[in-house]
Amino acid sequence: MVIDRALKSLQDFLRLEAAGGLLLMAAAAFALIVANSPLANDYTTFLDLPVEIRVGSFGIAKPLLLWINDGLMAIFFLLVGMELKREVIEGHLSSLRQASFPAFAALGGMLVPAAIYMAFNSHDAVATKGWAIPTATDIAFALGVLALLGSRVPSALKAFLLSVAIFDDLGAIIVIALFYTAELSLVSLLVAAVLIVGLACLNRFGVTRPAAYFLLGIPLWIALLKSGVHATLAGVVLAMFIPLRSSANSNTEYSPLRHLEETLHPWVAFGVLPIFAFANAGVAISGFALGDTAHGVALGIVGGLFLGKQVGILLLCWLAVKIGIAALPDGLSWRQIHGAAVLCGIGFTMSLFIASLAFEQGGGAYAGLDRIGILVASIASGVLGYFLLRVTLRNAAGGSQ
Repeated sequence: MVIDRALKSLQDFLRLEAAGGLLLMAAAAFALIVANSPLANDYTTFLDLPVEIRVGSFGIAKPLLLWINDGLMAIFFLLVGMELKREVIEGHLSSLRQASFPAFAALGGMLVPAAIYMAFNSHDAVATKGWAIPTATDIAFALGVLALLGSRVPSALKAFLLSVAIFDDLGAIIVIALFYTAELSLVSLLVAAVLIVGLACLNRFGVTRPAAYFLLGIPLWIALLKSGVHATLAGVVLAMFIPLRSSANSNTEYSPLRHLEETLHPWVAFGVLPIFAFANAGVAISGFALGDTAHGVALGIVGGLFLGKQVGILLLCWLAVKIGIAALPDGLSWRQIHGAAVLCGIGFTMSLFIASLAFEQGGGAYAGLDRIGILVASIASGVLGYFLLRVTLRNAAGGSQ
């Protein structure tokens, strides 16, 4: 029964993510068109629009772009946290054997890209802040490319790509918490700690209504926003306490976490992520000379995502299999793993998000270079990954006849 539920969740997830990935591509393309059209000034003015929420003397004032990046993306991270929790408890990451191969893939896909980026930028103290940009994978974009290949893609390959992306997201969460935290406010952190204890109590006493968790989750987001820890992490923390199962509910199949995940997923796939892409992908290409693409930031991101991802994933997967601590998933070949590894070079959403954190202070001069690098690497990885898998899957189908 648990296996059937896990398989159904995977199928629903992949179908929704693939469609969302195609919409994400359209939103990014539209942002590029607008940013390089007569509407460019209106686009910038719109994103710089000041938005303020105030209650008495307490207020939060940010430009619209930061409300999107800090607020809407907290909903995205809530969904990521719930997916991670579900997969670890009853999904494709619930056993060491299932989790070890994609875990090593994700580790290699973070270490090698970061090393390549640092090789280009170690001499520049500001540029080095972007070392984590090429470590990310955009699962929506990657699955959108897989969707173009149709039913020929084996479910095991989709599950592998999804598992790598989940570990990748976990790594991104840790990186953001450890390396992209501003000056801390101890008072705000204390408030956040009290709210987290409250969430733990709700979970411990079997509260299943999501509204109860959100009553503490929203103040937690505000507390983390004021604390210096990035506010989007509130979504991950909230997800960890939402119950996966409910013994009190008369319907034994009811899952508070799964119900909330299914409710939020369309809003994130078709709302949050396309809005984020439109707000962050717009870069005025006309403002760059050809020589700008040779800058260490752009080269480090392109080299890290396009080359580092596939080299790192293949290298650590091969080592893990060679020494016997992981096994190649049943029904998959190394060529198929290579194609998926190339698709992992589509960093896009998470890379743009980390770039906004890396260069929001003191790195304004690199704000366009990072987006150019991310877009070039993501497009190149998507195109190459598509054609590699198309040839590989066609050959595999021909050999099975």
